[in-house]
Amino acid sequence: MQYPSSELVLDKKGQVYHLGILPENLAKHVILVGDQDRVAMISAFFDEIEHQSHHREFVCHTGTYKGKRISVISTGIGTDNIDIVVNELDALVNIDLKNRCNLETQTSLNLVRIGTCGILQADIPIHSYILSSHACGLDNVAHFYDVTYSDDETVLLAEMNAHLQLPPKIQPYVVSANEDLVQKLSSNQTFEGITVTSSGFYGPQGRTLRLGLSTIDLNEKLTSFRESDSSRNLRVMNFEMESSSLFVLGKNLGHACTTICLGIANRPNLEFSKGYDAEMNGLIEYVLKRI
Repeated sequence: MQYPSSELVLDKKGQVYHLGILPENLAKHVILVGDQDRVAMISAFFDEIEHQSHHREFVCHTGTYKGKRISVISTGIGTDNIDIVVNELDALVNIDLKNRCNLETQTSLNLVRIGTCGILQADIPIHSYILSSHACGLDNVAHFYDVTYSDDETVLLAEMNAHLQLPPKIQPYVVSANEDLVQKLSSNQTFEGITVTSSGFYGPQGRTLRLGLSTIDLNEKLTSFRESDSSRNLRVMNFEMESSSLFVLGKNLGHACTTICLGIANRPNLEFSKGYDAEMNGLIEYVLKRI
């Protein structure tokens, strides 16, 4: 199969259109961040930086950390941008960009998102590390793709749907993170569970300013959810805006994905961080030592 120029879009340099990089600029281990400025925060830990680029909101630094080659890429906010980033990352390693056809040998990337989030459990302090074992998507990116779900994901989705009772126009999906990556990042410093990915910051995360909401007690229902599997007893830990599409696209394309976030708000306690630069640097170093 050869991909036409309208489907696999490249720039004048032959780079993928939005990220603006070539295959040789990308490492197998990729850290994704929303904030452009966080790329330089992470690459400041590198022993050396071999590549730097900036196109639109997509900043990329590639270098080495203690002998391991790592790329850091900013995605901007939202699952729509994740759709762009994951597809273009996959194209860089699994499509011959010059001949516009699939490579015979497929490559699996390790994609770890470092972000910030709102905590949904009152007992978890601000600045805690929230590690995603699953993501529940309240966005619609996955619905445009021919993706498959495991029995575990299907059962968990059914339980969440029964508990949340969302309006029919909102169709969630549930997808798991990569178990190996979760284990690498897991420790007594992390709180693990379900991350809810919303398609916005205000109404989709239960915030009410001047415009009312169509969802009733969404946050309270998320906070009170407990899965029936007593061996895991998963809770909904946090709100953010990228993980569901990262997991579902990455997993179905053969990549390993997870997310770890710094909790900067506790929604049940109505608290927000007064500053978290030092804590974010701590999380960055924590991840770099483990991936």
